[in-house]
Amino acid sequence: MASNLPTERKPAVIAALAGGWVADAASLGLHWLYDSQRIHEVGGRSPEFLPPKPDYFKGGFGYFAHDGKRSGDVSHYGAATRVFADSLLACEGRLDTRDYQRRFRAFFGPGGQWQGYIDNPTRLTLDNLNAIEQNAIAQAQSTTTADLTDQQKRVLVQKVLPYTRRLSGDQLAEPVRKAISLTYTEYEVQEAGVLLAETIDRHLVPESGADDMQLPAVSKLPPLVARYCGQTDLLEITEAAVRVTNQNDEAVAWARCAAQLLDQVFRGEPLSAALDAGAKEAADPESLARARSGPALDAPAAGDTYGRTCYLHEAMPVIFHILSHADSYTEAVRANIQCGGDSCGRAWIIGPVMAVLHGVGGESGIPLSWLARVTDAPAILADIETLVNGTWSTRNIATELPGCPAA
Repeated sequence: MASNLPTERKPAVIAALAGGWVADAASLGLHWLYDSQRIHEVGGRSPEFLPPKPDYFKGGFGYFAHDGKRSGDVSHYGAATRVFADSLLACEGRLDTRDYQRRFRAFFGPGGQWQGYIDNPTRLTLDNLNAIEQNAIAQAQSTTTADLTDQQKRVLVQKVLPYTRRLSGDQLAEPVRKAISLTYTEYEVQEAGVLLAETIDRHLVPESGADDMQLPAVSKLPPLVARYCGQTDLLEITEAAVRVTNQNDEAVAWARCAAQLLDQVFRGEPLSAALDAGAKEAADPESLARARSGPALDAPAAGDTYGRTCYLHEAMPVIFHILSHADSYTEAVRANIQCGGDSCGRAWIIGPVMAVLHGVGGESGIPLSWLARVTDAPAILADIETLVNGTWSTRNIATELPGCPAA
């Protein structure tokens, strides 16, 4: 998919996406510690990149969720964003909800690569994907006209599921038929299996998300906005992506707010105009206006006023407050950590916006030393460049998980 992003804006957007990874990793050590005074006691003026330790949470209210993680690692928000970015890479910049669902399930589900905290929308989305699949199997079995034994029906389901979880449409028939032929040579049984697979495929739906209005709805958006920047269907595409994990109208409204904000600053619009544009899509624009007012940056006070938890109606005003008052990337990231609570979730909007405005290096940009501290930074940064520049031939991730349909 060709991008509408002007060539001269691509370096800034590459910096923006890097800013999300860095801000998340910087926040991990004190993530979900809600006591700003305790955060100050532990981290002082430089609370970034602390290794996650349960001792930090003694003497202050919080939830220690990242046992086993190290300084430089990203949270589950970063992991989910990378899954989404991998899907965009595999589909040459296009949103394909089926491919996204498959990768999400493969990464976070049983046997997947993720080791760490599982949040509510992720857990419920996995449950929903399983339920959607079981409903599709039942629909397929109820419509088959082939004369099959109960054992043959069970075996055919086992045969076709590995393919319906990876392939779609015309991609299914040949590999499904070959797989079935290893056990059943009868043509009728093979054709029944192909029909079963195709029927299951038709009944898999894209709206698999949890009824949840927390930060996972917006934290994954920067890579998507980077690809659909300036396009008229950005908000429609944003809603489709959000409903994969968050099937909730308020979550969609806040996601549209975040996407509009990111789109405007990625295209080079002034921050104030971008905040205005984002607020028009918000579920509660008045709270955002209040959060932007005031003479100075005071993230702990914003947390006291609006809340520090994962819910979007708390997080988005805090994000707007920090963006409206911080003068540099470092100041914004530190303020976000010092606010407390779900700093990693908020980091995925604060980091990209501040990075696109201030770039990398210098007095106000992402410190180069911070970039180097992110775990797996070379691979992450290479993928960011591929995604923004559209140089798909440099990484054919589609071979890792077949199934993304051709454009």
